[in-house]
Amino acid sequence: MAHPEFRCTVRLQYLPEQSQDGHHAFAYTIHITNSGDIAAQLIARHWVITDASGHVEEVRGLAVVGKQPLLAPGQSFEYTSWTRIPTAQGTMRGTFFCMTEQAHPFEVEVPEFMLAQPQQLH
Repeated sequence: MAHPEFRCTVRLQYLPEQSQDGHHAFAYTIHITNSGDIAAQLIARHWVITDASGHVEEVRGLAVVGKQPLLAPGQSFEYTSWTRIPTAQGTMRGTFFCMTEQAHPFEVEVPEFMLAQPQQLH
């Protein structure tokens, strides 16, 4: 039986030039690899962004940066997006909704990662 699986890694960058008016901007680069044994497509995303005061914002939508990549086993896709929060620190976690070529849905969890300026991560 086919085993669909995507693995994700995250790189974060603080964006000082976009951080103004009490908001802090962060770019995140997501690297997705099809580590399963069947081709599959990323269809949609769901992000949960929590600032340091506990305010939660959820973002849902089709595609990532306008793309719905179809990845064969071993193939990778990388994209960069960004978010702004009203506190200097926060967290973000997400889920990608994917579909195999045989139309079997599966989800990929993106583990929670910190949104913080580099000096705050120590």
